[in-house]
Amino acid sequence: MRRILAGIDCEYGILVSGNSAEDQIDDSQALVESISNEGFFVDRRVYAGWDYRFENPRNDLRGFQLKHLQVDPTDAQFDVGRNQRSSIEIRADRVLWNGARFYNDHGHPEYSTPESFSIFEAALLDAEGESLVNRAAAQFEHEVTLYKNNTDYHGASYGTHESYLVPRQIGFEDLYRALIPILLCRQILTGAGKVGSENGEWCDFQLSQRADFFVEAANAETLWRRPVFNTRDEPHADPAQWIRLHVISGDANMNPISTALKLGLVKLGLWLLDADEVPDWKIAHPVQAFKAISRDMSLEFRIDLGRKNWTTAYDVLESYFAAAEQTLGELNDEAKWTIDTGRALMASLRGDGMLARRSIDWATKRHLFEQLIEEEDLTWRSPTLQAYDLEYSNIDPQQGLFHALQEMGEIEVPSFPTSSFEATRAFARGLAVQKFGEKIRNIGWRGITFGDEFIELRPDVSYPDSLSDIPDVETFIQSLKDIHASI
Repeated sequence: MRRILAGIDCEYGILVSGNSAEDQIDDSQALVESISNEGFFVDRRVYAGWDYRFENPRNDLRGFQLKHLQVDPTDAQFDVGRNQRSSIEIRADRVLWNGARFYNDHGHPEYSTPESFSIFEAALLDAEGESLVNRAAAQFEHEVTLYKNNTDYHGASYGTHESYLVPRQIGFEDLYRALIPILLCRQILTGAGKVGSENGEWCDFQLSQRADFFVEAANAETLWRRPVFNTRDEPHADPAQWIRLHVISGDANMNPISTALKLGLVKLGLWLLDADEVPDWKIAHPVQAFKAISRDMSLEFRIDLGRKNWTTAYDVLESYFAAAEQTLGELNDEAKWTIDTGRALMASLRGDGMLARRSIDWATKRHLFEQLIEEEDLTWRSPTLQAYDLEYSNIDPQQGLFHALQEMGEIEVPSFPTSSFEATRAFARGLAVQKFGEKIRNIGWRGITFGDEFIELRPDVSYPDSLSDIPDVETFIQSLKDIHASI
């Protein structure tokens, strides 16, 4: 079972007191720029800038390039009549001392975690991102509230994207076959939950905040005509060797259990693909299936297989669990935890629901909202419920509903395996920013430019702690070269 590098990019909803949607791009940019070397953390450094040379979001895994990417018409209207600034200025990229990236993405502050080989570390790094973004809000010149969610409840959606490093030789067709069933079905265990609907017929409650916004089974778009399976081919590494599997169909999770589980389920599909043991599910209409599962409050989660055949999300996920146990040999900690946790939560959903209510964001919300409906004589269409829904994702520990439930003991405390975490290229990137920031000319996912020399950071390498002890940039550069040469 090979190591799989993964990370999470989370766009936050932003609300600045006294400002409107027309101000959102400027507000988001200013918030990101509040993270600087002056006054944010005394002993933590930040690098302003980003290397875009190796990025082209129009490349498609299926072997072609899009002429242009489509934009949400609602978002586009806010650009009409504005003074046009460069995209680099608007993004206001910041690279942080921990190797993370923080920037303004279409009017949303986006935190990209340091990459990790461990789903458990990735979940903790995602939660750490909430703290750092909340700290930026505290430094901001205006009163601002930040929400870790995926919708403004007025028809606009913003993403929480996952990235997984995949060998280039695997290709689109096999990835699609292996992962579409996982992407459709994992929402029953990892959905963030949402009151109401923004597309199609009204429903009282959904598992997924993203389901309303999917239009196609597969394409490279992210802002419009969103797909269940994204085909953007932007590897953030050597394109001859690697694919970055770019997953946009997951929700922003407050509960770290869900965060780790959504990563673990995708990795399970990739490991089975490596072994050529992927369960064979031919789902007739992936977009409709995703929406149907999201809206199914009977919790049966039936899936149409065509020709009057059907299955359930429970059966699909269990088929992956069983295949892994039968064919992958000795399972690593990530696979064992993913299977055990997934099975326990599915049993809970089919039973008394108690563990699910403590571990899955949508189940926590639904239970709370059903209590509010009964106690306060509300209906599912009441604006009060939508307000509670929004406050669940408020990242301020003093204000957010999730944090209040956590303090009350209503949320399960993660018991992640204590296996050691390996330092990835994010460690080297963060060290460069922290110790040698003034020597950096440019920096990005793929590597660092010092002066005229570009140093590629390998995504499949563990970087030693001894890099921390290097006192000068010349030795640091040579050490990185020596590490790469020894592989």
